[in-house]
Amino acid sequence: MAKKSGETAATVSEPAAEPVQVPAAEAASSVITTGPAAGAEKIQTQEQTNMAIKTAEDFVSFTQGNFEAVVKAGQIWAAGVQDLSKTFAASAQAQVEETMATVKALSGVKSLKDAVELQTTLARASLEKAMTETSKLTDASVKLTEQTLAPLTARVTLAVEKFGRAA
Repeated sequence: MAKKSGETAATVSEPAAEPVQVPAAEAASSVITTGPAAGAEKIQTQEQTNMAIKTAEDFVSFTQGNFEAVVKAGQIWAAGVQDLSKTFAASAQAQVEETMATVKALSGVKSLKDAVELQTTLARASLEKAMTETSKLTDASVKLTEQTLAPLTARVTLAVEKFGRAA
């Protein structure tokens, strides 16, 4: 439009450009998917995925270690029970042999006094041996329990160290 000689710039009006209306959701997504923000979001998403994978791998590894500890504890327990059973069986066999020797000796006694002395000697020896064997078996059982629990205790300690920090 041409200016007339008396008109000033303030009186001249030209049509203004109309603003473009963009829906808010579309505007927000265009901000996120373009420019530096899109790269940062992609990196953050990748890091979260990597952390999830690492956490899953750690969990599987830790669970496998727990399983191995339980298996090892079971093997220690089985071997220990087998040893305790052999010890108990040997003790029982020795007791049977001692009793049989006393019965043979009783068949050859000539007096009631000798028979009572043999029975008393057998009873005393049996009681002392039972006390000694019980003490040995108790000590061996306690030691077996400690050895059996050692792998499991190590896993609990590891769990406290590893997951106690995260809490």
